[in-house]
Amino acid sequence: MEQEREELVEATIDRYEKYINPAMARLFRFMGLDTIEWEAKGAVIIDIHGKQYIDCLGGYGVFNIGHAHPRVVEAVEKQLYRMPLSSKILFSESQGKLAEKLAQITPGDLQYTFFCNSGTEAVEGALKLARLHTGKSEIISTKNSFHGKTLGALSATGRDLFTEPCQPLLPGFKHITFGDIEALTEAITENTAAVILEPIQGEGGIIVPPDDYLPQVRKLCDERGILLILDEVQTGFGRTGEMFASMHYKVIPDIMTIAKALGGGVMPIGAFIARPEVWETFITSPFIHTSTFGGNPLACSAGLTTIEVVEEEKLAERSKELGRYFINHLVILQSRYPELISQVRGKGLLIGIELTDEGIGGMLMAELINRGIMVAYTLNNPKVIRIEPPLVITQEQIDQVVNALDQSLEQSKVLLEDDE
Repeated sequence: MEQEREELVEATIDRYEKYINPAMARLFRFMGLDTIEWEAKGAVIIDIHGKQYIDCLGGYGVFNIGHAHPRVVEAVEKQLYRMPLSSKILFSESQGKLAEKLAQITPGDLQYTFFCNSGTEAVEGALKLARLHTGKSEIISTKNSFHGKTLGALSATGRDLFTEPCQPLLPGFKHITFGDIEALTEAITENTAAVILEPIQGEGGIIVPPDDYLPQVRKLCDERGILLILDEVQTGFGRTGEMFASMHYKVIPDIMTIAKALGGGVMPIGAFIARPEVWETFITSPFIHTSTFGGNPLACSAGLTTIEVVEEEKLAERSKELGRYFINHLVILQSRYPELISQVRGKGLLIGIELTDEGIGGMLMAELINRGIMVAYTLNNPKVIRIEPPLVITQEQIDQVVNALDQSLEQSKVLLEDDE
């Protein structure tokens, strides 16, 4: 039996090398990820050999309610046998219910929703809506931001590593320093349609802005007559200790993008939701923006049940409490290993551990994975290890993670000293 498993692992890696991406296969092997994910429940992933990993990556923010939540699986299965995909001609009950629920739980007077299949599609739609509504073309984004990798979303993304090889991107995009209200004030022109921001930069290294930054941005947008788009793709649905991160700052955007956790870790779904006055163009021309699979019954059933789970299991409150507990313990580790950890920061269970040197990241990841802890560094900043577990993680599991991290830091310290 074990030999059969090994053969399956090797065959799968071989297929990655031949048919997906050989560089990716080599990287996975190097990081000690030369196994196959086999099943998952709650905050635990189990590989083909039965090894368990505490998931501290959470699918980059997908698995807020945990892996394979039985209520979401049941809702999708029920819909699957009734009608898996929409005719796109008749009304869809699940799409209508999910849109209503989103209007109820999102900040302020956000009301109308367009459904798509991913976060980057949601950003594409939000940018398009902003330009249509204002009749202006300029979009202000931030350096070190991440909004997706399709052409329009990539134009908003503030990471040269991803943008430079694809130039020329869409014209009319400016990138300023995140958290700097003066930089934003200077960047606005008569042709500015919108500002797009993550309330907390995720891939940028879990960068939390000053408390007054988003309220100042909202005030400036109102004064200058431009739209505020908040990208809550990674920060939504309880991740930071509120249903949406903008709620920490009592800021209502004109357009909000969501995805990742909305599908409950079972179905892919994205969406953007806007205030009524911003939606007027879509009402005048209802087919100016469409999606074949967006708002399909399976995804909407998953989304509706996911929100119910987040509310009923009080996962935002749980994230706030456990995030505080987690960060406190990580700060203690920082004090023990100041030569390895320069800062711990975050909100709720969106946490970044910034290392003193980029080279430590890969070493630390390998050590943690070997000890059964699944982590990764942020795409825009390899010095930052992200901690983004399912919100159903237990305090006992957090203690196991902290203990494994302590051991991994100690081993990394020894290896670095040996290199010297």
